[in-house]
Amino acid sequence: MSKDIQKSSYQCDISDKPFCENDNLKVQKQNPSGGKRYHCDICGKSFAVNTNLTRHKRIHTGEKPYHCDICSKSFSQLCNLTSHKRTHTREKPYHCDICGNSFSESSNLTRHIRVHTGERPFHCDICGQSFSESANLTTHKRIHTGEKPYDCDICGQSFSDSTNLTRHKRIHTVEKRFNCDVCDKSFSKNSELTKHKRLHTGEKPFHCDICGKSFSRSSDFTKHIRIHTGVKPFHCDICGNSFSDSSNLTKHKRIHTGEKPFLCNICGKSFSRSTALTTHKHTV
Repeated sequence: MSKDIQKSSYQCDISDKPFCENDNLKVQKQNPSGGKRYHCDICGKSFAVNTNLTRHKRIHTGEKPYHCDICSKSFSQLCNLTSHKRTHTREKPYHCDICGNSFSESSNLTRHIRVHTGERPFHCDICGQSFSESANLTTHKRIHTGEKPYDCDICGQSFSDSTNLTRHKRIHTVEKRFNCDVCDKSFSKNSELTKHKRLHTGEKPFHCDICGKSFSRSSDFTKHIRIHTGVKPFHCDICGNSFSDSSNLTKHKRIHTGEKPFLCNICGKSFSRSTALTTHKHTV
C-alpha cells in the first residue's frame, strides 16, 4: 500500500466511518458520540473537528484545491483525489483476507467482507429489517414513507430508486426506426426486429444438442443450456448466492433492498415480483 494512500484514507473500527485525515479518526475514537463545537456560519452545520469545517465550507465556496495531474479534474478533499487517481492507475490496495478480492476503496472492502460474515449492521427502525449497506436501508425506508425522490424530467413520473428512473428514461430516449410489417410494432435496432419477426414466423433457429429443444432467441437458448451445465454466472454481491439468469438475480436482490417496484393501482399495495401483483389483483 502506497504512502500517500495510507495517509489519505482512514477508517474507524468502532463506527465503520471513513476519514480523510488520521487526526479526524483520533477525534472520532476519543469522542464517538460526536460533540460538535465548530459551526458553519453559512448554513449552521456543526463539526467535531475544525478541519472538517474547513472542508465543508468548500461546498459553499466551490473551492477545489486538489488537482489530478493526469486529467486535470479537481476535488475539494485530498482523499477524493487519491481515490480518483486509482481510476487511472487501476490500483486496488485493499485486499480481502478471506477470498483475495481487491478493492480501490477501503469502504468497498468493508462492505464486501459482510458477504462472508453475514453482518447486517443497518436496521430499519420501522419494521426491523436489516441490511448490509446503508444505501439499501435508505432505499428500503421509502417503502414505509412512500418517498419517490427521483423524478423523470420528461414525463414527471417519480421513482424511489435512481436505477428505476434510469431504466424508465430509456422509454423516452430510444428512437425506434425499425417497424414490423406484420403488427406495426417498432424497434430501436434491426436485430431486435429480426428477433421479433420470429414470433410471427415461428422460426426457432437455435437448437440444443443435448435435449433437442429449439428457441427463437439466442438469449433463451443460452439460459436453457445452463440447465444442463449447471453454470450460474450471476452472483449476489451481498450474500454470495448465484443464479443462472440475471433476472433471477435482480428479483433476489430485492430481498436485501426491500424494493417493491410493482404497485397495485387499485389499493396501492406494493410487491417485489410482477407475478405476486398479478395474483393480488385477482383477489381485489
